[in-house]
Amino acid sequence: MTRTKPPYRADHVGSFLRPAALKEARARHEKGAMSAAELKAIEDREIEGVIKKQEAVGLKLATDGEFRRSFWHFDFFGMLDGVEIYELDHGIQFQGVQTKPKSIRVTGKIGFSNHPMLEHFKFLKAHTKVMPKMTIPSPTVMHFRLEPGAVAKGAYPNRDAIFDDLAAAYQKAVRAFYDAGCRYLQFDDTAWAYLCSQEELKKAKDRGLDVDHLQDTYTRTINKALEARPADMTITTHVCRGNFRSTWISSGGYEPVAQNLLARCNYDGYFLEYDSERAGGFEPLRHLPKGNKIVVLGLVTSKSGTLEKKDAVKRRIDEAAKFAPLEQFCLSPQCGFASTEEGNVLAEDEEWAKLRMIDEIATEVWGK
Repeated sequence: MTRTKPPYRADHVGSFLRPAALKEARARHEKGAMSAAELKAIEDREIEGVIKKQEAVGLKLATDGEFRRSFWHFDFFGMLDGVEIYELDHGIQFQGVQTKPKSIRVTGKIGFSNHPMLEHFKFLKAHTKVMPKMTIPSPTVMHFRLEPGAVAKGAYPNRDAIFDDLAAAYQKAVRAFYDAGCRYLQFDDTAWAYLCSQEELKKAKDRGLDVDHLQDTYTRTINKALEARPADMTITTHVCRGNFRSTWISSGGYEPVAQNLLARCNYDGYFLEYDSERAGGFEPLRHLPKGNKIVVLGLVTSKSGTLEKKDAVKRRIDEAAKFAPLEQFCLSPQCGFASTEEGNVLAEDEEWAKLRMIDEIATEVWGK
């Protein structure tokens, strides 16, 4: 039951803890004490290092750790045509802590052209011996994150009028990354997890979102974007419940969204968080169609340095296999280790110990 194409039996979501040298360089650049060229040279060096570490632990894929980003999502969105990052009077509220007070707004027609992250991918591809994986936020996140009034009236009549252009922009993004050599692309997504939470649904409704129809609208938008995917390109999604300084936002099992997400969205694979009771049981996996779709079980937490016991992880894989075939599963951490540049509360050696263990478990469960 080994896999020669992504997602792999031992996989990961994408981001890694930023090394001290990189954090220091980014801080100096933000204060104007370091040029963009000097910062890039340090980013390049540190990315080469994190690629080598991924290869050394036995993984078949590598990312750039998202080392050139502050946020997992806003950096990408802010480089789209017609979108900009701006400062709010508040950040995104996690359990007891807020992110930096940044968000995005739409200032013109949304499009994808000359996006700097294409060069980020090309650097990754040129420096790894394994499969280079690119992570970008899902189009659904952009819509879900827009504050009331964050869409310029001259561009669109309202927030819900962006979907066609948003899907078209993502079609261009898929083709552009493919043309750059990308064969493994991931759409990171918090919206689906928030749709599992009654508390987050209420917040979304209070922000004016049509929560009763979001699942259908988001499914259509994602599938329209995925129409651009060539046959030899794998596109997965990671459904995130919030990941900032080891805190979280959403609670609730996948049952409210499982049929739409697993059966109707045309992804090749799904990274699902299953590291805590907040994720509920494995029963929603019964909606995974038999065949080629893969669920990557996020059974190893990225929020703590405590190393899980291998036998306990294996037992949970067996539990999941009661609801979908074992051959349609892979294993990964539940999320990235640093969805923002601040990073989660664990040490770098603890991060790599978890990935080594995941590779060992995958070999023992599915074969090398």
